[in-house]
Amino acid sequence: MNGVVVVGTGFGCFTHVRALRAAGLEVVALVGRDPDKTAERARIFDIPLSLTSVEESLQLEDVGAVTIATPPHTHAEIALSAAAAGKHIICEKPFSRDAAEGRAVLAAAEDAGIVHLLGCEFRWDPGQATLARAVADGEIGDPRMATILLHVPLLADESAEVPDWWADADQGGGWLGAHGSQVIDQIRVTLGEFESVSASLPHVADRAMSAEDAFVVHFRMRSGAVGTMQSTSGDWGPPIVVTRVIGSLGTAWIEGVGSTVRVADGRGTRTLPVGEDLPTAGGPPLPDGLVDTAYERMISHGMDFGPYTRLAQVLRCRMEGRPPPPGPEAATFADGVRDVAVLDAIRRSAAERAWVEVEDHR
Repeated sequence: MNGVVVVGTGFGCFTHVRALRAAGLEVVALVGRDPDKTAERARIFDIPLSLTSVEESLQLEDVGAVTIATPPHTHAEIALSAAAAGKHIICEKPFSRDAAEGRAVLAAAEDAGIVHLLGCEFRWDPGQATLARAVADGEIGDPRMATILLHVPLLADESAEVPDWWADADQGGGWLGAHGSQVIDQIRVTLGEFESVSASLPHVADRAMSAEDAFVVHFRMRSGAVGTMQSTSGDWGPPIVVTRVIGSLGTAWIEGVGSTVRVADGRGTRTLPVGEDLPTAGGPPLPDGLVDTAYERMISHGMDFGPYTRLAQVLRCRMEGRPPPPGPEAATFADGVRDVAVLDAIRRSAAERAWVEVEDHR
């Protein structure tokens, strides 16, 4: 059964539906909360069924998998239902509201014997993957310090529209979950597991929301490396993007958000080749008039189409009992628990204004 149900009408349509189809999987139904919006999105993306019930979608014939692209506080309930029905799952990040909830979902998936993958598609991003490989291959010696920095103006203007849940900390909204969860996974892939963090979660833009629109995190890794990750969606100025790792023998960095990775050391500066197993082409354009709000612009940039197609290919291969194509290792629910443990520590550190140890889920 290769049919897939997509739960979520935003990122689920913009990325999941198109990537699943590019990987050769059939999207048989779209599930959303708003019946009219769900029906319209199903029509635009040529999906046979539009539903408002996850449980109803799990009863459809030929459905082998479910992808979850809904607000974070709903992930666990949907994933538990899908696992109980024996369906394979791709779940968006942040994986769960906290690590305890994540462990329950991981246990249910393992007990059900299903394929469980996390939406960390940027493991296949050419720049991020090439940088991680450079560090692993010893191009810069022992990694000692990392800087991850992203400032964008997406939500600087108070009129920039986001869904109610995104502005609500209790529903898992905010910039830490939206962008920070990706950065955390990137750091884990490149440098190993986190040991401890010291963090602040400020509100930069002048707008009413309980969820943060920025994060500043000083981190220590179990490997001994240290670093900072800082980002905000509320910077009125021009975008700033820095991804840099300094090692005992040299420095490696990504040029902006592209696929160009450079290394500087005693021999000079060189550009690293991009592996043939990494996607470099962009995706097809979205239908005209579909993207309207600031939030929709934030999730429809298209840079994730190639990487997400690779994630969908892993899902298909594992559903069919075949080895996945060569390339980076896909994130699973076990990675989801480890990523959320770092989020938990960051939130606790910001609240207590202290260094906090990251719970070890290795």
